[in-house]
Parts: sequence; C-alpha cells; structure tokens
Amino acid sequence: MKFLGKEISSPLTLASGILGISFSSLQRVINDGAGMVTTKSLSLEPRMGHEGPIIAEFEGGLLNSVGLTNPGIEEGLLEIEKFHQACQGVSIVSVFGGNTQEFKQLAEAVNGSPADLLELNLSCPNVEDEFKRPFALVPEMVTEIVSAVCAVSSIPVLAKLSPNALDIGEIAGLAEAAGADAITMINTLGHGMVIDPIAKRPVLRNNFGGMSGPCIKPLALKLIHDVYKTVKIPILGTGGVSTGLDAVEMMMAGASAVAIGTAVYDKGLDVFSLAKREMDTFMREHGYADYPELIGILEEN
Repeated sequence: MKFLGKEISSPLTLASGILGISFSSLQRVINDGAGMVTTKSLSLEPRMGHEGPIIAEFEGGLLNSVGLTNPGIEEGLLEIEKFHQACQGVSIVSVFGGNTQEFKQLAEAVNGSPADLLELNLSCPNVEDEFKRPFALVPEMVTEIVSAVCAVSSIPVLAKLSPNALDIGEIAGLAEAAGADAITMINTLGHGMVIDPIAKRPVLRNNFGGMSGPCIKPLALKLIHDVYKTVKIPILGTGGVSTGLDAVEMMMAGASAVAIGTAVYDKGLDVFSLAKREMDTFMREHGYADYPELIGILEEN
C-alpha cells in the first residue's frame, strides 16, 4: 500500500516520542512489521526537557511530561541518514519550533536530508510554561505555520493536532487549506495528574502531563472519524492502539495509517509484529484483500 505516495509494507507506524532517534532502534521497528517510523520531535537546538520523574503509570494509561527532550535537528538528521542506509522503511521527521520562523528553518534543514515525510508537532501539551498555548489550539497559528512550512518544504507535510481543540474538524480543515498533505491525530490528552498519596504530591516533577494509552482510544476513534468526514487528505491515526484489532478499528474510523506509541512501553517492540499478524489474520478471516479496504468503512445507524 501507499501513504502520501510512499510505498509501505504495512500501515503500522512508530509514533513520535516513544524511542530515541537511534537509527538501529528505528530499523528494528521496521524489521518487526512497521511500515513507517516517526522520530522524536526535533528542535533547532538540543533540549534537556523536564526534570524527572517524567512518566507515571495509572490504570488504563500513562502520563508523561517529557518536555520535548531531543538532541537537536542536526544530530537527529544524521541518524535519519544512517536509517535510510540500513533499511527500506519510510521515515517521518517530527519537528517542533517556538514560532513560525523556527518551523521554517526546521523544514529547510529536513529538505537536505533523506527524510520521506515531515510532521509538524503543533500540539504538545507539556511545554506551556515556555510556549503558552499549543499552536494547534490557535486557529490563526495553524494557518500561519502550515502555510509557511508548505511554502518551503520539498517533502509532504503532516500537521499533528490536539484532542484538546474545541473543534478539531475546524482545525484540520484549516491545516488542509493551508497546504498540509496529511493530518496526524491525536496527540496526548490533558493535562492530567497522578498523585502519590504517601508523599502528598504529584508523581510527576512537572506536576501534570499528557495522557496516552488505552484510555484515550475511544476519544481518538471519534475524533478521527469526525476529521475523516471533514477533510480529503489522509490521516495518520494514533491514540491508545495496542493490538492489531485496535489498528483495524482506527482505519475503519478513517485513518490511512496507524501509529503505535505507549504500547511499546507495555509490550516492547514485539508489539509491531504481533499487531501486524493480528491485522493480517482479521483481514484474511473477513475477506479483505488489502489494508486500504478498511479505511473509513465504518457503518453508522
């Protein structure tokens, strides 16, 4: 099948922020059944992120406040070069800037690399202390940033949106109108908090973080379905996917490809090979010849 013109072996994708940017770990994900990998969100300069603890488990999911830790765009793109030398998988470079000009600079840097696709992280909820409201919650900023990046990018652009938007369909429509080639959704939900009752304080050093994992899958499915009916560009769906059947549901809701994130913490990288086998078994047993047949076939009363 193809996603944004790129041939992929399966619709399964590594979500941004889950692994480091080491080419060997990205290659392992491809070898285990994913068709695409997404890097951590890269900024112009290296970022230390938030002080630990930055991850807290709770029943049904995970809370994280990593703070966009990354080694910077220059080092990140070196790993992408090694990745493409080592395997045939499709790479999505995720980037995060503090303003429109930084996003443009990041896009121009990615132009000089072998990266296949560019993802604009407009929706991280854990850095509001530095950057105020996520750009994905400010309609005019979505239009401004996506337009500016699409004007300079030599590869297809995905806009990553937030479930916290009052009308995510409207935001997706603005991204499409500004030139985005696809939508990534959803980013983590929140803010949320986990409390240590003995210490009488939040578990996370930053007090709050974004929620991910199985608990957000029903919301992700609903929002993806809403956006599928609103835009004509593909959707990279993510949010609570742990199994092949989860991925099937997400494609039926309207996603053209599906990213797995938090489940890697629970099941390890084997989650990709397990999910791919489950998807293939489902398709064989129910008479589907190829993955695209699943996209948007949800029947509603």
